[in-house]
Amino acid sequence: MQMWASALQVIDLGIRPDLRFAPEGRDPMPGPPVSERYISGQVFGHYRIAEQIGSGGMGVVYKAEDARLHRFVALKFLPEDVAGDPQALARFQREAQAASALNHPNICTIHDIGEKDGRAFMVMEYLDGVTLKYRIMEGPLPPEELLAIAIEIADALDAAHAQGIVHRDIKPGNIFLTRRGHAKILDFGLAMVTRKTASASADAETEVGSDWPHLTSPGTMLGTVAYMSPEQVKAQDLDSRTDLFSFGAVLYEMATGKVAFDGSSSGEVYSAILRDEPALPSKLNPRVSPGLEAVICRALEKDRNLRYQHASDMRAELQRLKRDRENGRRPTATSSQTAATMTTAAPAAAKAAEVPAAKTVIRHRLRWRVVTAVAAVLIGALIAAGLYSHLRRSQPLTDKDSIVVTDFDNKTGDTVFDDTLKTALTVALNQSPFLDVLSESKVAATLKLMVRPADERLTPEVARELCQRAGSRAYIAGSVARLGGEYVLGVQAVDCRSGDTLAQQQVTADGKEKVLNALGQAAAKLRTKLGESLASVQRFDVLLEQATTSSLPALQAYSLGLRAAREKGTEAALPFDQRAIELDPNFAMGYDALGGDYHDLSEIGRASQYYTKAFELREHASERERLLITTAYYAYVTGEVEKAARTYREMIALYPRDRNAYLQLGVVYALQGEYERAIEVTRQAQQLAPDRVAQYANLANFLIASQRFPEARQVVEEAHGRKLDDFALHIALYGMAFRAGDSTAMAEEQQRVAAKPEVENFALSLASDSEAYVGHLAKARELTRRSVDSALHADSKETGAIWWENAALREAAFGNFAEARQAAAAGLKQASGSQSAQVEAALSYSMAGDTARAQSLAEELKKQYPLDTQVQSLWLPAIQAQLALSRKNPAEAISILERALPPTEYGQIPFLASISCLYPTYIRGQAYLAAGQGAAAAAEFHKILEHDGIVWNCCTGALAHLGIARANVVQAQHSKGADADAARVLALAAYKDFLTLWKSADADIPLYRQAQSEYAKLQ
Repeated sequence: MQMWASALQVIDLGIRPDLRFAPEGRDPMPGPPVSERYISGQVFGHYRIAEQIGSGGMGVVYKAEDARLHRFVALKFLPEDVAGDPQALARFQREAQAASALNHPNICTIHDIGEKDGRAFMVMEYLDGVTLKYRIMEGPLPPEELLAIAIEIADALDAAHAQGIVHRDIKPGNIFLTRRGHAKILDFGLAMVTRKTASASADAETEVGSDWPHLTSPGTMLGTVAYMSPEQVKAQDLDSRTDLFSFGAVLYEMATGKVAFDGSSSGEVYSAILRDEPALPSKLNPRVSPGLEAVICRALEKDRNLRYQHASDMRAELQRLKRDRENGRRPTATSSQTAATMTTAAPAAAKAAEVPAAKTVIRHRLRWRVVTAVAAVLIGALIAAGLYSHLRRSQPLTDKDSIVVTDFDNKTGDTVFDDTLKTALTVALNQSPFLDVLSESKVAATLKLMVRPADERLTPEVARELCQRAGSRAYIAGSVARLGGEYVLGVQAVDCRSGDTLAQQQVTADGKEKVLNALGQAAAKLRTKLGESLASVQRFDVLLEQATTSSLPALQAYSLGLRAAREKGTEAALPFDQRAIELDPNFAMGYDALGGDYHDLSEIGRASQYYTKAFELREHASERERLLITTAYYAYVTGEVEKAARTYREMIALYPRDRNAYLQLGVVYALQGEYERAIEVTRQAQQLAPDRVAQYANLANFLIASQRFPEARQVVEEAHGRKLDDFALHIALYGMAFRAGDSTAMAEEQQRVAAKPEVENFALSLASDSEAYVGHLAKARELTRRSVDSALHADSKETGAIWWENAALREAAFGNFAEARQAAAAGLKQASGSQSAQVEAALSYSMAGDTARAQSLAEELKKQYPLDTQVQSLWLPAIQAQLALSRKNPAEAISILERALPPTEYGQIPFLASISCLYPTYIRGQAYLAAGQGAAAAAEFHKILEHDGIVWNCCTGALAHLGIARANVVQAQHSKGADADAARVLALAAYKDFLTLWKSADADIPLYRQAQSEYAKLQ
């Protein structure tokens, strides 16, 4: 039920009519007594008091009738106790002056200012409705209502900021909702002017505006605590971005019904604003869309440089979300908008064109003749090539259409343009949230269906057929020709069904070094002609030199790397990507590509070095690439998976058809153990790009982790039905075969993986784990050595180091402490800088009794990776808990592991062949055993068995049976009568399960001998 009240709702800090007037049909709200200084019917000037409608620390408000204009207004007086305070009076005047400078339908209008009985008052617009604060009391706002209100607030803030006015106290209590549902921003009493208002003269600025910033002491915090920006809390210099943070907090509350930053004291709230991230809105309200969540999260960025920079940007995002929700089409630039832009630009352009020197005028005329001649030559060449045709009237593209980019027709004879210009044009077009460029993987798959080679050159003829086969709307053909020192570039969009030219553009570059930017300009103009709005093009248009590189040879190397990866695999791309960053050390996309190469090869340590450099250079990239670089940095360098998820959601909001964003968001959710969310977004990626194998491999693994094995097998079969194959699919099949006890299928899948030299080490490591699972430790050791050698042969030192550390962990778990320490040291020696090797080595040392080495590594990890989610909440608690067990302090171990709780506990470990060994769960079970809590210990070991879709063939899965047996023995010892007998029966059954599993185990394993002895005694 909507709550309405006939009252002027002003601000919580000052006037409090919300404590005076009740919503219709409700009892009056409790509040302070109201001082009836003026009574109904009293007249002063041409205003007649009707009633008092609110009061508070910063003002008293009356409803009054304007006798001249016959309308109701609101009169706001300073309270008597502060009427003589010069600073209060100055703030009061500032509010009137600031608000009156703003003429906007979503800002409360100030009609006049005056004085009565020595007390200043202002005449304000009378509003009928409630504050947003009251509306939120009913609960989260429906999406349609939220977006409509939010757009109006953003528009009002944009108007205020354009006048140089920063509100500084945006909160639900200062936003009024009229009966018609429109928003009004109230109370500019804390406003700050950052520059001269557009409507004020220079004299007025000196008289009114110049003192405004000094009405408060420097370093003073102003605003309402829960809605302050970090820079307000720190009492730093403020700009308009502080309002955007506060607006983000308001949006959060509108979406969830909860305050973003809360606490029992102001200090706690300050701390939360500076250090904490609020719960994701979608977790509190499932109706919050990913797009809206991305807007809110970006607005609440603590670093204002990463926040929205302008209210207009937020408004545009909110408008897009509203449009998408209503299934409307994307707006295109209207002729009036274009005309207005041209009119605005014309005087400046004309002034810039004034050249007094006759020689300069002559030079310009000669230059124009050359350009005309070059254009004529190019047009002739394009006609001959079939790339220039009569521009027929055709429907523009929609945001549902995809396009194909052809190879460039390079008429210069300079091979540096081969591949390079196609890559550059693709980057330029991919800046657009409107256009959907067909991915290279989809192009390759379609060429295969056309029975053409994957490296077939995309001429216009081939592109047209491919375009039709892929269900795309148009292809973009490009050409470059040279005449003297100038280059002429042409781009043309052709309807692949009718052959009609939808749009075309031609530009000239003065030299080779200017070709890229000229191509970018042509692409930007083509985007508007294809139907993208002018505002969108202007926002998402970075110069190609900045979006890529100013070095054509570097871009050529990068382009060759893309081709090599597509045709021969990741390893083939490495030398080209390495060459690209050598040619241009500031090539952000080159570093990101190199990081991706090493990440695909499981060299996480090396990958992080290049991801870090890309992140440092991320401003040298397009918006799309910047977001991709940022997410890779958070996910794989700092380990801040929540920030990575937030950035991917932001990317999806801007580029809702970006398959990679959905795919990677699924990976990040898996790292957090949120497999259902991972499945959901990966299915979306699959729908957007059904011919990419990565979606199927990831989806199969997430389904396996969720114990949904038939669905996982169906996904793999679907991939194979599409002729898609990858070693990751076979590893998933191996995991399912292991769970089913199908040794024949395991062997077949292992052979399929081992057939590829670059990933043979994974097959050998899987086999090693499987042998260890049943106690064949000697075989497992031999397979580990082979897997390490294979990894080194494939130049994957870090992967080999991880196989050593996996062996160290199982040796320690089996009781072979000397062998565990030896394997851990071998792994660290091979890849000392690897985070993955370090965490496993530290855990191995703690299990093997080398507490000094374990503690040293743990301290190093804590310092090196202070923000890493898995290091801080999973690995370090496991290591410290194991160290506590070594000190015979199980209670401390249990307490430490309270930090490693689901879902992070079940998160995917990116460097394992399986999904996770659940070491924190296993160690927690051991801690409960040591503490004599048998039931709690059994519950932990059962978790491992119940999540065999995560554990696969990790030794913890086998040892969980022994853990359950021991837990039941403890239960029997602490029970009496029938309960003790029942626990003993369960213990015998669990021992039998373990010893049956290890029936052919190596006899010299210490743990095996202990289990046999315990079983014999129990019998």
